[in-house]
Amino acid sequence: MDYDVLILGGGIVGCAVSYELSKYNLNIALIEKDYDIADDVALIDSSIVYDGLECEDTLLSKLELMGNKIMPELASKFNIFFKKKGYLLLADSRKSEEKLVKMYDTALNRGIENIYLLNNSKDIYNLEPSLNKNIRKAIYSKNTAVISPYDLAISYGEIAFDNGVNFKLGEEVLDIKNISKGFRVITNKNKFTCNMVVNTTPRESYRIDKENKFNKKKKYLKYFLLEENSSKAYKNIISVMGENDEKIYTIPTKENGMLIVLKNNRKISNEEGLRKIKYFIKNVSEKNIIPFYESTFYDDFLIIDDSLIDKGYIKIFGKHYGQVTMTPAITTIVCETIVSNLNCVLKKDFIDKRREIYKFRDLLNIDRQNIINLNKKYGKIICYCKKITEGEIIDSIRRPLGARTIEGIRRRTNATFGNCKGSQCLSKVASILAREINKDMTDILKDSKDSNIILGRIKEFDEM
Repeated sequence: MDYDVLILGGGIVGCAVSYELSKYNLNIALIEKDYDIADDVALIDSSIVYDGLECEDTLLSKLELMGNKIMPELASKFNIFFKKKGYLLLADSRKSEEKLVKMYDTALNRGIENIYLLNNSKDIYNLEPSLNKNIRKAIYSKNTAVISPYDLAISYGEIAFDNGVNFKLGEEVLDIKNISKGFRVITNKNKFTCNMVVNTTPRESYRIDKENKFNKKKKYLKYFLLEENSSKAYKNIISVMGENDEKIYTIPTKENGMLIVLKNNRKISNEEGLRKIKYFIKNVSEKNIIPFYESTFYDDFLIIDDSLIDKGYIKIFGKHYGQVTMTPAITTIVCETIVSNLNCVLKKDFIDKRREIYKFRDLLNIDRQNIINLNKKYGKIICYCKKITEGEIIDSIRRPLGARTIEGIRRRTNATFGNCKGSQCLSKVASILAREINKDMTDILKDSKDSNIILGRIKEFDEM
């Protein structure tokens, strides 16, 4: 056999499974069709760590609550952004108030603790004095937090890599076949044999798979960023239940700003989004609200299908808004199943630590000077909006599973993510990437295949 376990898909779940399994004396590989891992994680630095309150399905609620309890230890171990924040779920109509009370009763029956039903405006405004809406009923949870989802996913992957997991990026799985013992996994580049397969690709179906039924309903998310000091800060994560299952969220970011997220049944324009925000947050200037990002909102079932575990096949499929929160719980369950089916023991030399990262903008001046003395490239600012240095960009490329695209550098460092949207630094970042991976500028990709940022040169120069 080439491998004991093959993991298909390098999203946050696939990376987390590789991390958990790398604790054991197993030969493991992960296959990902994109050029980078964790591309399924939203391009934002803050994600809510839920507690199961809003899940309609009981099993998914339990997975969220389980993941919620594991997350603080993981964040501390990986040294990534994590901050406990209360969650205030507001109802602004009679219909949403009725739904709120039903949700609260269901949560109590599921055993979720530290949640409170607030029935008058005074209690609500004592918790959140900056609210501008006349809210009469709310649920308050003390269990929630905010975490950087991409940092979590990349930490899983980097530690797994350091512990011997073989990451095969830019390689697409075409089919999975049963053989006399184990499986043959066929990709566009190779054929591998293995004892077990963990398939984390949510929409891929191979010959071995049963038909997967997905909830086709999806909603649209539009993110706006309020930078630090541009409005009154909320103490808690705020969520307002509107009509037709529309919602407005406010989520604090790790840079002391605030994300405003609009969930709608349809795509809305920036202008319509701004009107909704100004209704919710009064006395805020449009110039301080930056249209930031668009994505989709899924409320599918996340299913761990181990019906073929006797043959060595596990599939995790579905899309859910609480996937980041559920990931530690899902991987714990999956890995326990795999370990019980394989003859393996824990490694004695497992490295459960991510390699150090220097965030120049977060350091004290004396620490900055010490690093510059060691490496002068940390003294050269490339992205002035976010104060990202050349040293940080080079480190993001040279690290385990280092960036190979502009998007990979952006996610790891925040370079090109400032107010200028990369107009001042994109060419510099691309030049550094081309130099470090020994490629021409015309070969540098924004993210996926055929996304070259420069199609060709008018004239040839030694530098750009």
